[in-house]
Amino acid sequence: MQTKFSNEQLADPKMAEAERILRRCVHCGLCTAVCSTYVVLGDERDSPRGRIYLIKDMLENDRDASQEVQHHVDRCLTCLSCMTTCPGGVDYMHLVDIARVHINETGKRTLADRFVRSLLAMIVPYPERFRLALKAAPLGRPFVNLLRKMKLAPLAAMIELAPDKIPRAPKYEGPGTAQTDMRRRARVILLGGCAQQVLRPDINDATIRLLARRGVDVVVAAGAGCCGALVQHIGREKEALDAARNNVDAWIREIEREPVDAIIINASGCGTTVKDYAHMLQHDEEYAEKAKKIVSLVKDITEFIVDYDLGPPKRYSALRVAYHSACSMQHGQQITEEPKELLTKAGYTVVDIPEGHICCGSAGVYNILQSEIATTLRDRKTSNIRKVKPDLVATGNIGCITQLEKGMDIPIAHTVELLDWAYGGSVPRGLEQLKSFVSDVPEPERYVSDDFIYDTELDAKSG
Repeated sequence: MQTKFSNEQLADPKMAEAERILRRCVHCGLCTAVCSTYVVLGDERDSPRGRIYLIKDMLENDRDASQEVQHHVDRCLTCLSCMTTCPGGVDYMHLVDIARVHINETGKRTLADRFVRSLLAMIVPYPERFRLALKAAPLGRPFVNLLRKMKLAPLAAMIELAPDKIPRAPKYEGPGTAQTDMRRRARVILLGGCAQQVLRPDINDATIRLLARRGVDVVVAAGAGCCGALVQHIGREKEALDAARNNVDAWIREIEREPVDAIIINASGCGTTVKDYAHMLQHDEEYAEKAKKIVSLVKDITEFIVDYDLGPPKRYSALRVAYHSACSMQHGQQITEEPKELLTKAGYTVVDIPEGHICCGSAGVYNILQSEIATTLRDRKTSNIRKVKPDLVATGNIGCITQLEKGMDIPIAHTVELLDWAYGGSVPRGLEQLKSFVSDVPEPERYVSDDFIYDTELDAKSG
């Protein structure tokens, strides 16, 4: 793609990066076939290629964000399926990040839109605030239809997505260290997360139990918090960078205290962002090298344990598991086979879901800000899930779990919860009705020295 940025514009590192990305696009259109919003909306401007043209025109001509650009970029899920498909290697993820910052700084939003976005940024990344907001959500349920009539659909979506009952606090609530009672084989840092530890604290508990049973100490570092994904995806760059620096500082302090083998992420949306810290902080002289060090250690939980000896499963099952690969897992991190391999080794029958590349509609807070499109995508995904007739669904991202469990009666669990169950942990919350389909593996008797009798007379005769 030809570009017409001026030399003055290219002196800005962001514009120089945007120009490099744009020049790689050859207009082939392969991205349109895998773009979730284009598939359901059929508008070229709601495809990666269409958005690239809109972004190029805005940035190249140094224009404030128009309503058209804002509308179509806002409707992007950032599922990154286009990047997996693109033969030219167009870095759409970072291009749309640049565009969102420009839109946030120059666009004109309604008062209601600004209010909802600020509310999300102030609440969701902070577990205590988020927990209080969820407790208050039932009070708003009688007013959901009224909110929609008042054109406050995002507030209505927030209330509808809230769980009916707030889960108990996690058993292992950081900061602190969960020490293995076996010979220690590894030491890792776990990102405690923000929304996940409120919506489904069992995921962190299952992760810690699974690792501790196999000789891994798990540390939740003091001072670490939200990864920054939420605010980054709505163009609030300063807050996203502050979150990244905060986590880098917390983890570097922990590593300096005692080295670690990995930094484990069990929410793939967070993992995609944390793995991008080196890029996000590349122009920060104080943090650039530290961010590189952190990124070199970051692994999704399935990446860490796929080559790690978990031993034989403690339970076997007749359960048929539909594996939903979150967009941030398969496209953002290019992790496709590891989760399925682990589930198969744990004794589950794993099946793929048709149209696996199409997003479920969660996409961070997309299902709040773009609830109508998100619901269409959710219904499409759940329809495809039902086609394979599973007993349950597994996925590696809290956003997908929250989105899908509101649209189907098939139970859903995090991959690590199912692994923990198979290797000796408790039944995951919501799967109690499936317990009868899982059996303990019989343990062979272990012989000890007293079981062997040494007959000296017999030994003498045989000698």
